[in-house]
Amino acid sequence: MRILDKYIFKELLGPFVFGVGAFSSIFIGGGTLYRIAQYITQYGAGVDIVIKLFVYSLPEIIVMTFPMSMLLASLMSFGRLSSSSEIIAMKSGGISFYRLTAPVFVAALAVSIFSMVFSEKVVPQSKAAYNNLVRYEIEKNTKPRSQEHIVIKEVDQGSLERLTYARRFEESDSTMYGITIQEFEADKLVRVENAEKAIWQGSQWIMQNGVIHDLSTEGKVQRSLQFDKQIMPVDKNPQSISTAQKKAEEMSISELKQYIKTLKREFVKSGKYETELHQRITIPMASLVFAMIGAPLGLQPHRTSSSIGLGLSIIIIFAYYTVMTIFNALGQGGAIYPMLAAWIPNLAGIIAGVFLIRKASR
Repeated sequence: MRILDKYIFKELLGPFVFGVGAFSSIFIGGGTLYRIAQYITQYGAGVDIVIKLFVYSLPEIIVMTFPMSMLLASLMSFGRLSSSSEIIAMKSGGISFYRLTAPVFVAALAVSIFSMVFSEKVVPQSKAAYNNLVRYEIEKNTKPRSQEHIVIKEVDQGSLERLTYARRFEESDSTMYGITIQEFEADKLVRVENAEKAIWQGSQWIMQNGVIHDLSTEGKVQRSLQFDKQIMPVDKNPQSISTAQKKAEEMSISELKQYIKTLKREFVKSGKYETELHQRITIPMASLVFAMIGAPLGLQPHRTSSSIGLGLSIIIIFAYYTVMTIFNALGQGGAIYPMLAAWIPNLAGIIAGVFLIRKASR
């Protein structure tokens, strides 16, 4: 690594760490602490639970602040180098603008990759732990629930063995409605069972008014058998099924893909989950997009004050997340394709970044 690269990395590090701390504080002060205060006043949550809530809320907040911090770091670091005429000295030595910004883009790409891995491995688990803590420890909400689009996945030695779907689940009367069971052998679909409903009786589920289809290796129906009653090959009790269901933000990418595939097979709208799936990539990648915008903007004539850099960061961040929120709602509602809805903010940022980079390099 050259001395120039180390120097620019060092310039980026301070503002980036400051940005993570500053923007995290804004999120925590603006929402997390308010909700925690409500849990204390309304439900009398103890200190140990409050600490757990705070810790569980941090991963999601940190992931959201990475792109913001990368924007602030690139703006302020290049603004400082420019204001002290170091950029002029570097260019006088024959160093191009593209070479100067290369360490910024490398750092931003590394942050994006780390953020993507972190949001896949840590954030869903912390989000699920946070929601369960609120529901069962604070609100003491153990009353039976009514849920839609239940999916139960059974895996044996890494291979999908059975996938059970129910359009609606009423925990109050231990009944599932609109049952579809898909059974697999060597990752191939071999049997499909459909039933009007399934009722928990004793220690097993009993399906009623259904049909079983045995499939050939080509996926064609070989044999069909109707039944009035049939034991359902699922050994989870109603409470276990209820607690095992996850929200979109609690699922990993692989779980989201499987859930989306199941919903589409049942002709159920999956826009919410598809948008969440693509945002698992687009939000971390925003670090690279923001670096493309921040580095050239740091060279503008109004660079003399660091407060200008912070102000520009806030304006750009506000614009980005406003666009993201609007298109996220459109994608979830099915007005536009979820993939397009998730990527539009980044595509707009990339176009703006390319324009600013070309302008600054002249």
